Amino acid sequence: MGDEEVAAFLAEQRVVVCATNGTGGWPHLMPLWYVVRERELWAWTYAKSQKVRNLERDDRATLQVEDGVEYQELRGVMLETRAVIHRELEVVTGAGVEIFARCGGAAPAPDARAALRAQASKRVALQFVTERVASWDHSKLSGVY
Repeated sequence: MGDEEVAAFLAEQRVVVCATNGTGGWPHLMPLWYVVRERELWAWTYAKSQKVRNLERDDRATLQVEDGVEYQELRGVMLETRAVIHRELEVVTGAGVEIFARCGGAAPAPDARAALRAQASKRVALQFVTERVASWDHSKLSGVY
């Protein structure tokens, strides 16, 4: 996929699988909802989660977003990234509100916004700064595999 196709694909999907480096040498894979800000993926998660502990030790993360059921429909994007962990309450709350609006289908009502702010005190925002992109789209293979 070209740059614009990658951007459009990431804009239409909701779940990214985030791989971090676990302490025992095994990759640690977890799904996250995300938003795209200026071509970077952002997520939020609990500050005490294993993925955050892994990223505190080693900021490298590989992200994968994929779609399709049949072989000829498979498409996806893999991003090699460096994660920036944001702990500032306003930044974390902002990420949570954006993710809620994007994945929930509407901006949160005032009471939901207050609940998101309360959750933000236990969470971090993850900014994934892309270093390398790989993508695939089997629909472009025209039936030749």
